[in-house]
Amino acid sequence: MPNAALSVDTGIKAVLLTCDFSKVSDKPLRHALAIAHHYNAKFYLAHVVCSIGYAIAGPPSLQLATEAATRDMQKLEQGLMANGFLHGLTHEFIVRQGDIWKQLESVIADKQVDLVVVGTHGRRNLGKMLLGSVAEQIFRRADCLVLTVGPGSLKDSPLENTRPFCSFLFATDFGDASVRALPRAISFANRFRVPLTLLHVAPIAPIPEGFHWSSTTADIRKIQEEAGRPALQRLKDLASQNAQLNVAPEFLVKFGKPSEMILQVARAQQADLIIMGLHQSRHADTAAHMPWDTAYDVVCNANCPVLTVRS
Repeated sequence: MPNAALSVDTGIKAVLLTCDFSKVSDKPLRHALAIAHHYNAKFYLAHVVCSIGYAIAGPPSLQLATEAATRDMQKLEQGLMANGFLHGLTHEFIVRQGDIWKQLESVIADKQVDLVVVGTHGRRNLGKMLLGSVAEQIFRRADCLVLTVGPGSLKDSPLENTRPFCSFLFATDFGDASVRALPRAISFANRFRVPLTLLHVAPIAPIPEGFHWSSTTADIRKIQEEAGRPALQRLKDLASQNAQLNVAPEFLVKFGKPSEMILQVARAQQADLIIMGLHQSRHADTAAHMPWDTAYDVVCNANCPVLTVRS
């Protein structure tokens, strides 16, 4: 029987967008505003003038940079108000100076932020996708929900359109982080009445004894189905232990590199959102650079927003 006690309230009361006044902020801004309007949440937009860059030039240059950022923020606020984007929203635009992450962490705590929206910086160096230093710190360290909006995401949030959502994709490795994130995924799917796909990516299926390379595609597919059956049942059991989904879910087991298969399924299903659990790490600054870090690869390369839920 579904356990209603394991459902999670998706109410979002405060949304924070980090801003660097670049084009990277345009898409996240649209998504953050749409979410704030949908939930009638407080909307915060923050920019931090990094003090490190002005250490040699001295305090006067830091103060001048802060004053310039304040003017830019006021101009942005006025433009959004004139275009009606802030109509009906309780909002606050914040400019601080100092260590970027420490200041953002303070804003998150002081304003009781439920969701941080960040943008990625796109391609650099041999086609590799990077989050950008600030986005990466938020992605790795923020205790609240983090929505990363990358270059491949649509400019407009689905919440701004009249078209229905296509699907949400929940990727799980059956670890504690993803298990704890599932109730959140189910609640979001139920709120928007969207089909939820539960996906597990397993290592390449082992070659059974007696296998011959002359086997047909159908034979190979059968071998994969047999190898994936336990994981498929585990997905179904995991869903049954949580609150009932309003729309029948889909369960998928794929074989291969996790990040590649997650992205492949998301594109095939035209997913509007990927939801993943994030493991706590004592080495938050270096973990994102490890080549096996699935979450980082997905966030950098997804063609839709990615919601990460920390364990």
